[in-house]
Amino acid sequence: MTSDWEKFGKDVQHIVEDAISSQDFSQLNKTIKNTVNEAVVNIREGIRTAEQSVNREYKRESYRWYGPKKETAAELAAPKLFRKNTGIKAGGWALTITGCVLNVGLGIAVVILCLVSLLLGEFPVGIRIALSILLPFLAGSAVMNAMGGRMRASIKRYRTYISGLKGRTYCNIKELADLSGKPVSYVVKDLRKMIRKGWFMQGHLDKENTCLIVSHETYREYEELNRQRLEQQKAEQIQMQEDAKKADRMAANETLRLVMEKGQDYICKIRACNDAIPGEEISGKISHMEMLIQKIFDRVGEDPESLDDINKMMEYYLPTTVKLLEAYQSLDEQPVQGENIRTSKTEIEQTLDTLNEAFEKLLDSLFEDVAWDVSSDISVLHTMLAQEGLAGNQDWKKTQ
Repeated sequence: MTSDWEKFGKDVQHIVEDAISSQDFSQLNKTIKNTVNEAVVNIREGIRTAEQSVNREYKRESYRWYGPKKETAAELAAPKLFRKNTGIKAGGWALTITGCVLNVGLGIAVVILCLVSLLLGEFPVGIRIALSILLPFLAGSAVMNAMGGRMRASIKRYRTYISGLKGRTYCNIKELADLSGKPVSYVVKDLRKMIRKGWFMQGHLDKENTCLIVSHETYREYEELNRQRLEQQKAEQIQMQEDAKKADRMAANETLRLVMEKGQDYICKIRACNDAIPGEEISGKISHMEMLIQKIFDRVGEDPESLDDINKMMEYYLPTTVKLLEAYQSLDEQPVQGENIRTSKTEIEQTLDTLNEAFEKLLDSLFEDVAWDVSSDISVLHTMLAQEGLAGNQDWKKTQ
């Protein structure tokens, strides 16, 4: 192939020299165009011949050293993981050699034409036409050279990746990046392209793009392990949530215990004040208050979710109530009951009435959910009875 392109370069050189000697450029364009077309045909034939030659040489060497290739039963049963890509390697070399030869031949022709133009002091039409034909082919030969180089480099990296597997069906991409001297992101894109082209015949990348897997069976094992890992993480997350709920329940129970103890302490103080105050009327008010507060705490014990509803009672109403009762007890113990003492005692008694009303409303609000549930159950029951014809003519809504 090299000798053909040397002949092509000499032909172009002779054509140009003849045109310069005769000062006749009329046939220069046609002659060079025919020569270039012939060169293109030779390029195609050269690539085809080079690839066939490489394949024949490969087979000949294999036969020479190992005799006819006989695959064992294990080899026949083993899955095919990697493409040999012999043709791609041969094509890369063919493109590189052809591009280099064309670069030399066409480059010489372009240089000669440029020198002739400089000697003539002008660019004749024939030379301009010849350059317009040669320069695109020169650029094309450079592209061929570059494509061949990329193909050979790709095959080299492919073989590097295979060697990096070291007989395994999986490998960390960081290892392959260190082995090839390329960044991890570059290797990931490179491997994706090779898998897409079918070079790794059973190739996969894991979900995190950190591992190359070259076997369907290994990839299935990876997916199964990944599924088990996700299930374990989900189970651990559920357990953490349950532990958190348990901790919340324990904290809530502890809070409830403290509130109930504090509530009983207030009830004991109210009872002690009631025992110390002799008046029958006020004693009745205090006893009613004690009963209401006891029922409120009983309800909270039955429904701990209502604990937040008695915060104000715990923080303000009960401490104030105890202070008022203790103040009333102190006033009542005075031997002389003047106007100021009587007025203060009256105001405290009226305040006790107001507090009792507030405690009654609070107790009633704690049973609001129960009231709604009962009302709903009754409504459903009435509807079912009416549908069955068992409700009679009674207007249930009016009786509610």
